[in-house]
Amino acid sequence: VGYLEIPSISRQRAGTYECTAVNDIDTDVQTVDITVNYAPTVSEGRDVGVTLGQRGVLECEADAVPEADFEWYKDDRRIFNGFDGMEIVNTGSLSKLTFFNVSDGDYGNYTCVAINKLGSSNTSFLLYGEVSAEINKRKSISWFFDPVKIVPLLTLFFL
Repeated sequence: VGYLEIPSISRQRAGTYECTAVNDIDTDVQTVDITVNYAPTVSEGRDVGVTLGQRGVLECEADAVPEADFEWYKDDRRIFNGFDGMEIVNTGSLSKLTFFNVSDGDYGNYTCVAINKLGSSNTSFLLYGEVSAEINKRKSISWFFDPVKIVPLLTLFFL
């Protein structure tokens, strides 16, 4: 009987281990996969600028074992898939919150929370308004002021 003791296990120690037994008659090799579970850590959120009426995407990535579940919040209100024209798609370690037609009400602070049985972690995003590409392509922007003159009119009537 043989055993392997790994003191102070960490996620870096996860992987496949091989045990080899040798005697005068034969050699036997067995492998074992070691999985180290740990609470989520999320990548820092990136603020995103989107023009009104355009498509915007917030992406949240979490490193966790077991894989994390995701929740999205705007301010303190939880967002569910299909809410106000938004779509949430979770694929493995990535969660995407997509806005198909950004409106003024969509701008603001969002929080992504990654959760597994060992804990949770969150990151924040700002979805902000951006000037449309048509204005950005111009070489110059001109402003003009067309004052309206108000001339007092005095009419006198003589009888």
